Amino acid sequence: MRRGQPTKNPYSLKPQITAYQGFKIRDGALRIPVGKRSFQYVPLTSHTVSVLSDHAVTVRSFTLTPTSLSLCISKEVHEVECTETIGVDRNLRNLTVGNGSRVVQYDLSDTVRIAEKTVEIIGSFKRNDYRIRKKIASKYGLRRRNRTQHLLHKQTRRIVAEALERKQAIVFENIEGIRRLYRRGNGQGPTYRGRMNGWSFSEAQRQLEYKARWVGLPVIRLSRRETRGTSVTCPQCGERLQEDKRIKRKLWCGECRLMMDRDVVAAVNLSRRGRLRFDRSRAQNGLEGGAVEAVKGNPTPTVILRVDASKSIQETQS
Repeated sequence: MRRGQPTKNPYSLKPQITAYQGFKIRDGALRIPVGKRSFQYVPLTSHTVSVLSDHAVTVRSFTLTPTSLSLCISKEVHEVECTETIGVDRNLRNLTVGNGSRVVQYDLSDTVRIAEKTVEIIGSFKRNDYRIRKKIASKYGLRRRNRTQHLLHKQTRRIVAEALERKQAIVFENIEGIRRLYRRGNGQGPTYRGRMNGWSFSEAQRQLEYKARWVGLPVIRLSRRETRGTSVTCPQCGERLQEDKRIKRKLWCGECRLMMDRDVVAAVNLSRRGRLRFDRSRAQNGLEGGAVEAVKGNPTPTVILRVDASKSIQETQS
């Protein structure tokens, strides 16, 4: 309206009720006043009741439709005093999380399999009516999204739980604009482009961020300049790593004479650069520790340990 563009009156696509006052949660049900001292009760699931049982959780509003009930809740959380940081390297088939002393890889290969199977099923449709074909394809797309989100939910929940137990701040890299690398005309095949463009890297970060903030863990987002070179820089000597084409995702350091996994290198470098940002912010706020101690001298040699999440976790100290 400010720009002088014609507008239409807002309308709802389906019947719904949204309210932010006058309702209460009583005996595992949502009590909605309907007038003349009468109420309508909507039963809640056991999971919803368990979440609302926390005294720190407050229900702000609700939205009721013919098929669903959505509750908007808030929680006052005190930030956890972290002693170290962990870097999160998002990849197509795994989430690599850790620092110089411990690195864990969480398998996400099932998400790739689900995406490929969905594309195969949709491509096999032979209906002549485009509208029917589109409607059926949207159902398979929704099924794919729900299954992928559930797999990511299980892994991100484990990551946040372990970070909270060890009091570790979570560091993310900036991969904004990565979709431009997989456009038509970049010399890549359609299968490869489709696989990479179906990568749910932003969904993994979204889940990790809101789960970390819900428990009070600090989240550090590095800039593009701070993220540059994290996967090709040796975490021990700082030299540029060389690619070994005989082994996939393996890099070679000519100075240290070590073969390193590309994902592990990225996670360790992200954790170190995030630690510098974390220490600077603590020093500016007058808290204990500062960037001076973190930057002083060369880093000690790091023992890079790669551990699969499905196996027992080992720890080493550098």
